[in-house]
Amino acid sequence: MTSFNQKQEQLWVDDIPLATIAQNAGTPVYVYSASAFTRNLKEFSSAVQGIDHLIAYSVKANSNLAILTLLAKLGAGADVVSGGELERALQAGIAPHNIVFSGVGKSKEEMQAALSANHGTGICQFNVESEPELIALSEVATAMGKIAPVALRINPDVTAGGHEKISTGKAENKFGIDINLAREVYRNVRDLPGVEVTGVDMHIGSQINSLTPFEMAMDKILELIKALRFDGHQINTYDLGGGLGIHYHDDSDIPPLPSAYGAMVTKKLKGKGLKAIFEPGRAIAGNAGVLLAKVKYIKSGGARNFLILDAAMNDLIRPALYGAHHEINPVNAKSNHEKMTYDIVGPVCETGDTFAVMREMPKMQQGDLVAISSAGAYGAVQSSEYNTRPLIPEVLVSAKQYAVIRKRPTIKDILEREDVPSWV
Repeated sequence: MTSFNQKQEQLWVDDIPLATIAQNAGTPVYVYSASAFTRNLKEFSSAVQGIDHLIAYSVKANSNLAILTLLAKLGAGADVVSGGELERALQAGIAPHNIVFSGVGKSKEEMQAALSANHGTGICQFNVESEPELIALSEVATAMGKIAPVALRINPDVTAGGHEKISTGKAENKFGIDINLAREVYRNVRDLPGVEVTGVDMHIGSQINSLTPFEMAMDKILELIKALRFDGHQINTYDLGGGLGIHYHDDSDIPPLPSAYGAMVTKKLKGKGLKAIFEPGRAIAGNAGVLLAKVKYIKSGGARNFLILDAAMNDLIRPALYGAHHEINPVNAKSNHEKMTYDIVGPVCETGDTFAVMREMPKMQQGDLVAISSAGAYGAVQSSEYNTRPLIPEVLVSAKQYAVIRKRPTIKDILEREDVPSWV
């Protein structure tokens, strides 16, 4: 089921034609469906309802305040990886006791902010990635007269993820503590003031299309938890991270449904006395948004036919960064069935500014609109102002209504953030 459908020979989002949004908000523009976010979160929650759990939405996937507020009202927590994301989550109304703080390079200022949240009651837990970070957190918490709840992120040395740049669970990755050193590091926690072990954390990668890596990692971590409890540690939470893939295109490996993932996790955790923490991001946001763009020019007659859009790699960098595939569809259905093969590119001065190579599509015309699918996650959040191109708007749709939830800045807005020293 999708919120983006063909009706009356046009592509619609919920009850609004995408062409209407393009006319009023301009292009390029990100368009999100509130019903899709709601449906995806509820589907994930239903999949794990058989165990005690917290769904801590991965803010880095899509951090717009309107999206976070919507998810907060649906009962979601948050997984944050920076002080800025922490502030976004709090401002959106996500309860501090439902926030986990991940990331390999937390600053002492970020630790202080997390410990001070909610009038000093602090967040749910810190997912600590290294011994130096653990020492820094101990120093901060002790100086504040607080106890920081920690789960050590353990690297189980399991290969997972749709691309090497989003695989995070191998021994050579920068993330987490080597599983072979885990018991020793947990023993060292006992000697540190201001920190208290609450659980174990893992996150093995992103866009994972099989349950096998999850199962392998879980088996390793559950054995570790058994050993840690034998050592006398109170392990109450098991943060399984995120990583469940979504369907990007017909030729890709189809990832398991949340229901299959939830059944596997429930079977392994039932009766273990653990509260499961999940950090879905892409699974909630990915297919809830599209990047809407316009065809600026069509260049033909050489080795390739180029469909040049007004959107570029600075707006959606995933194809350039990961070689990621996104379906690209015309917004208006064509009355003829003539097909053309295009390289679909943007106007940025980089060869890598390419969304698709040799993609077959209906024959397009200058001014036509296209929708780049599955752009709700890791789209707007990774965008930049490269080539001094303004960040593009984000629009949220709910049934027959919509609103711009991030405005398009002007060139003047961009330049006003910069200063020229008097001595230049």
